[in-house]
Amino acid sequence: MTSRLERPVLHIRGRVLTGPGPEDVLDELWAVDGRVSLTRPTAGADDAVTVTGWALPGLIDAHCHIGLDGHGAIDAAAAEKQAVIEREAGALLLRDAGSPSDTRWIDDREDLPRVVRAGRHIARPRRYIRNYGHEIEPAELPEYVRREARAGDGWVKLVGDWIDRDRGDLAPCWPADALREAIAAAHEEGARVTAHCFSEESLPDLLAAGVDCVEHATGLSERTIPLFAEQGVAIVPTLVNIATFPQLAAAGEAKFPRWAAHMRRLHEGRHATVRAAWEAGVPVYPGTDAGGTIAHGLIAEEIAELVRAGIPAPDVVAAASWGGRAWLGRPGLTEGAPADLVVYEDDPRRDVRVLAAPRRVVLRGRVVA
Repeated sequence: MTSRLERPVLHIRGRVLTGPGPEDVLDELWAVDGRVSLTRPTAGADDAVTVTGWALPGLIDAHCHIGLDGHGAIDAAAAEKQAVIEREAGALLLRDAGSPSDTRWIDDREDLPRVVRAGRHIARPRRYIRNYGHEIEPAELPEYVRREARAGDGWVKLVGDWIDRDRGDLAPCWPADALREAIAAAHEEGARVTAHCFSEESLPDLLAAGVDCVEHATGLSERTIPLFAEQGVAIVPTLVNIATFPQLAAAGEAKFPRWAAHMRRLHEGRHATVRAAWEAGVPVYPGTDAGGTIAHGLIAEEIAELVRAGIPAPDVVAAASWGGRAWLGRPGLTEGAPADLVVYEDDPRRDVRVLAAPRRVVLRGRVVA
């Protein structure tokens, strides 16, 4: 598809959800030249294409990877397929939580989701998946954080913990002083820092250093949850990824039995951990960890998992739409904002399973799916 396509005026009718309150439920909105209009336009309204149903701002996937598979970087054609799958699932704003591929070309495509990039993963040597990230020593961390902050879209991704083969279990990757200096460097560059963390042990030093978000966060505990809430540190649980922990544990048990047992414990407590974090006031956002070994297009499944964990459906829908967009610094369905929205048969706040079957996907004011 070309990047500049004709856009008829769209008339969205039925129920349009723009925020959490009763006043945020509209009967209609218009898309004119790719932008939201809350009033009937003076030209083009009579010939508008009408779309009916329950409309939401385009969903976010707060943790995915475009341009990445299980072996590392992929070519542009394969990355395009990943982006299309996300689009057709209604995920129109993707926070790419680390990729070795240059996907800036996506920004020129009006038919593909918008991407907020975190640059490339920053990891320790032999302490992460091969070909994914920069593998560096702690003394180099601030320099690489600055580099990726400048390359990304306001985020940097650290690998906070991974298996330590000598210990035979998960262990933190970075000393506390390196984290403090690196996260301060990111903030000086105007970027936020998120960290891959499975274990309990890696979290206190990241909190003390001022981390902004933690991915997976299976190691949250009664000790750290109040600190996350107090500091406003968000989590993206990626429960569809955590569901794979038993298989990972079985594959590695013969060589690393202690690690395997730990992974099983983290899996067993996943729902209770997320629920406790949400109840304490920790911001929780949906992300799938798509790319690598997780399939794209699973945002509806992740949302359903968060509801299964005990977060009320209206709160999860908010985090997946207008709330998540605000957190990522992108607008929802406000006057003049890009007309990126998804239309469903029924109200997803009553039953999030509706999100698995979008009726229409509208991107930049055009029906694309």
